[in-house]
Amino acid sequence: MPLNGIGTYSLTGNTCYDAITSALNSGVRLIDTAYMYSNEEEIGKAIKDSNVPREEIFIITKLYPNQFDKPEEAIKTAFEKLDVDYIDMMLLHHPGTNDVKAYKAIEKYVEQGKIRSVGLSNWYVKELEEFLPQISIMPSLVQNEIHPYYQENDVIPYMQSKGIVVQGWYPFGGRGHTKELLNDSTIVEIANNHNVTSAQVILRWNLQKGVVVIPGSSNRDHIKENTEIYHFELTDEEMERMNSLNRNEKHDWY
Repeated sequence: MPLNGIGTYSLTGNTCYDAITSALNSGVRLIDTAYMYSNEEEIGKAIKDSNVPREEIFIITKLYPNQFDKPEEAIKTAFEKLDVDYIDMMLLHHPGTNDVKAYKAIEKYVEQGKIRSVGLSNWYVKELEEFLPQISIMPSLVQNEIHPYYQENDVIPYMQSKGIVVQGWYPFGGRGHTKELLNDSTIVEIANNHNVTSAQVILRWNLQKGVVVIPGSSNRDHIKENTEIYHFELTDEEMERMNSLNRNEKHDWY
């Protein structure tokens, strides 16, 4: 799985198709979607219309709790909408009634090779401790809200100690919070030190914490900018300064 990708929450219709096309043209090979985003069809079409071989693209999609009671049907729907022969990873969007049942249905597809890996989204330490004893295949990945104002410094090491990859959504703080975060004086100063943008500093900070990033954007320039995070490295002091920004300030209800 690539270390950086594109999140598609709130991207629909032609906007989504164009964003995925731009992302693939910029070298992005990790695409995160979900049943609840209502854009799996557009993503599937953009992938088919691109010149990028399917095996080079890593697709993550998710089942929502309102699908957990009929998971096989939900999985088939995802395949139909994406119009692919296999799905690289399927997550449960967040805990809910019958989540173990839904996870076990995905496990069957993993055993058949139709879904390559399985994971969770919006699961924390307490939820994981209850959930893990009930399943067979350890989640490959857990995807949670992570940004400088909400760092999950207790959750990330716990997951990594179990061999679970951590992936962060809302890396720029999410709607209504992005401007404040990108203009944070500490982040701006660090960005100036490296002649990069605040967004690139945030993504780099995540990578150095071992967190895979999936920033969302429909802006072609921003999509490309979000891939350019491998030519510089934050110092230990800069990482400490970024870590000091934590407010435990969650911006979504998950």
